[in-house]
Amino acid sequence: MVQELKVEGGDVSFTFNLTTPACPLRSELESAVRASLKALPGVTGVKVKVSANIPATRVPDQSEVLKGVKNVIAVASGKGGVGKSTVAVNLATALASAGARVGVLDADIYGPSVPVMMGVNERPGAVGNMMLPPAAHGVKVISLGFFYKDDTPLVWRGPMVAGAVKQLLTQVEWGGLDYLIIDLPPGTGDAPLTLAQTVPLGGVVVVTTPQEASLNIATKALAMFRKLNVPILGIVENMSYFVCPHCKEKTYIFSEGGGKKAAKELDVQFLGEIPIYPRIREQSDAGVPVVAADPDSPESLAFKDIAFRVAGMVSIVAYETSH
Repeated sequence: MVQELKVEGGDVSFTFNLTTPACPLRSELESAVRASLKALPGVTGVKVKVSANIPATRVPDQSEVLKGVKNVIAVASGKGGVGKSTVAVNLATALASAGARVGVLDADIYGPSVPVMMGVNERPGAVGNMMLPPAAHGVKVISLGFFYKDDTPLVWRGPMVAGAVKQLLTQVEWGGLDYLIIDLPPGTGDAPLTLAQTVPLGGVVVVTTPQEASLNIATKALAMFRKLNVPILGIVENMSYFVCPHCKEKTYIFSEGGGKKAAKELDVQFLGEIPIYPRIREQSDAGVPVVAADPDSPESLAFKDIAFRVAGMVSIVAYETSH
C-alpha cells in the first residue's frame, strides 16, 4: 500500500494506496499514518498522497465480454417490490462519488426502472456494433428501457430474456470501469442464470425487507447463487423502519431484525439497514438518486455506508481469487 517513498532530510513523502476509494476508514488511516511518522526521531515533515488501486475479481483486458471492467456486482432479490433497483442506483452513485469508475446495467427486463431513477433519457450511441452508454451523476447507464416505450408490455419467454441479457453483456463498450453494478430481475429465472454463465461475477448483493415472506424468498435467491459458485457479498435490509419526522420515534413497519437474523443463519455479511425515507422515493421519481441530491442526509449516509462495505467485500474476494 506504500509506494513512491522518498526521504529528503527530515521530510518524508509517499503515496498511500487503498484497495478502494470508498474505504470507510480513509481519513482515520491517513491520520494514523501521519501521527506514526511524525513520532519518529528526525522526521520534521510528512506528505501523504492518498490514492486507490482497486483490485479486480476478473481479468478485464483478456475477455471479450465486459472488456475493461474490473469487478461485476449483481444486485438481486427473491421477489419484486423490495427496492432492489433503488438500492442498485444509490450504491452505484455512492461508489462514483467516492472516486470510482462505475456503470449500471439494468437487466431487469420486465421492469427496467434505472433510466427513470438516474434521469437518463438519451439513447445510447454506437461504435460499430457496440453501444456507448450515456452517463448521469458520474455513472454510465445501459438498459433495455432505452429501446421501447414505457407503455409497451414485454411478453417474452425465457430464451428471449436470456438473449436480451446476453446482448446487454456483450454489446456495450463500457471503457474502463472499477465496478459494474447489474440490477437483476427478481427471482431465480433465466436472467441471473445467463449472467452467471456468461461473465465471472465478483459477487452478489441480496436485497430484502424485514418481513418473513420476503426473507424466505431472498434465502432461495441466495442459495441459487451459491449453487452457481457466485461469492455472496451480503444482505441489505431495505425499508427497515420509519422515523417519525415529528417525535423521531422509530416504527418497525415490516418487523424488526429479520435481515440480521437471516445473515447470521446463512453465514453471510449483513451489509446494513436502509430506513423508509420519503425522500428516497421522491428523488428516484425525480431522476436524481438521493446520494447525489443530498449527500450528507441520513438516508444518503446509509447507502454510502453499505457501498463502502460492498467495496470492502469485493476487495476481499479479489484477494482470495488471486491467492
